[in-house]
Amino acid sequence: MAVRTQDARRGRTRGRSAAGAVLAGLLLTSACAAPQEPGPGITAPEVGAALDRRAAAVMRHDTGAYLAQLDPRAASFRSAQRTELAALADVPLASWAYEVKNVTGRGAGRVSADVELRYRIKGYDDAPMTSSRTVELVRRGRDGAWYVAGDRARGDARALLWQQGDVQAVRGAHSLVLGVGRRDEELRRIAATADSAVPAVSDAWPAPWKKRVVVLVPESVQDMAALLGSPAASYRGTAAVTTGEVGGSGRRPADRVVVNPEAYGMLGAFGQRVVLTHETTHVATRAGTSAATPVWLSEGFADWAAYRRESRTDQEIAPELAEAVRSGDAPAALPADGDFAFGGDATRLARAYEGAWLACALIARDWSEEDLIAFYGAVGGHAGRDGAVEKALQTVLGTTPEDFTARWREYLRARLG
Repeated sequence: MAVRTQDARRGRTRGRSAAGAVLAGLLLTSACAAPQEPGPGITAPEVGAALDRRAAAVMRHDTGAYLAQLDPRAASFRSAQRTELAALADVPLASWAYEVKNVTGRGAGRVSADVELRYRIKGYDDAPMTSSRTVELVRRGRDGAWYVAGDRARGDARALLWQQGDVQAVRGAHSLVLGVGRRDEELRRIAATADSAVPAVSDAWPAPWKKRVVVLVPESVQDMAALLGSPAASYRGTAAVTTGEVGGSGRRPADRVVVNPEAYGMLGAFGQRVVLTHETTHVATRAGTSAATPVWLSEGFADWAAYRRESRTDQEIAPELAEAVRSGDAPAALPADGDFAFGGDATRLARAYEGAWLACALIARDWSEEDLIAFYGAVGGHAGRDGAVEKALQTVLGTTPEDFTARWREYLRARLG
């Protein structure tokens, strides 16, 4: 996939995802002081201290202490914050902290702070998930105490699940499903499917990974879009999306699989299983995926892992590409990144995913599954996109782009013609 820090991987309603959103070591920490003084009568450390008290109340789920940090005159804000804290009650937090980035004064008694909310889910996150926030604070009372008077997303920060309603948590053997506005039975089925996906992915991708997955199930596709920061129209035919940071820094936020309950619910058991196996593959391979990895390889590998143990014919898995091959309109080249764009031609998109799957299946058949995994790692480990595939084809598979493309085109004709 192209360079991106938040990498969207999506699932399609044709029985699989087209896939395509905390983290170790941080306990509740003090907010970092901003380097500047916002104005007379207040210091940046005071802002941090006020946010530290708020964070501690969140970790204890202490409603009284949480409300005590809020502006006593801001009735509507206090009510909304009480609701939001209650919505968090079932989320197993490992940490919750604020990092102050910048503070600006609006006078001696009111400031605005740009902060990063940093939180981890217990047992799943090795590094904190972050959300950019703008927090307003006011000074009240004779003792001059500071209170939080406002808290809103900053810039293009995405919505948080608990801002959409009460979060219900379902814990599986290898999964944590967090849902809003969905039936308990539905969330338990999703957890069971995710639990079966994890060992299937581990069988296809033997490299070390956490072998656990967090699945978010919002109430609607509109809420899904808010979690992902994109228009709802982008996801109406999308069963699931995986978000996460590519690369192997070791301090990257964990992936989140975000389910579109409307599209996912239209699938049968087979389709749902393939969707979550595909998305879980992206979670497993994230550390080996980089800016050098083309979309055809990341998506094709995820489909290969998802279909690897399924009993479906090639024509059932790749109907659009099969029709193209039979009509003499087989692709001349491997799919480009742009072929995977959502919101465009659905047939073109389907053919891109199907062609990518068959490219990976070709490597597994004519070389080996181990060579496919090594090829994926070699491409992702390259310094940049230029030359990554070419070098890996030569060093791992002993072939050239021209030869591989010719073999892939013949493979399409043999399997789909």
